[in-house]
Amino acid sequence: MAKAKLKLVGLNKENLDNLCKEIVLITKTMGVAMKGPVPLPTKKLIIPIRRTPCGDGSDTYEHWDMRVHKRLIEVEGDERVLRQILRIKIPDKVHFKIKLE
Repeated sequence: MAKAKLKLVGLNKENLDNLCKEIVLITKTMGVAMKGPVPLPTKKLIIPIRRTPCGDGSDTYEHWDMRVHKRLIEVEGDERVLRQILRIKIPDKVHFKIKLE
């Protein structure tokens, strides 16, 4: 049996969790061993921007942040299980990476 590591990266936590639930459902119906989903540390990007770019007025800043959520799933299965997982509709803003071992 092949082992596949699935890494899901996205900005919306709900999209990632729904996608992980679908993968878990497929692996349970096929009777395949799996580990995860393991939540990896969230990357937080903060950008401070000055409100008045011309320099007039006081030094007031706005802070914009973006959070990148990651999940890791390990699936031990054959080719038919991976085909079922690849048929799942993946949202546009979710990056899906598969590594076979």
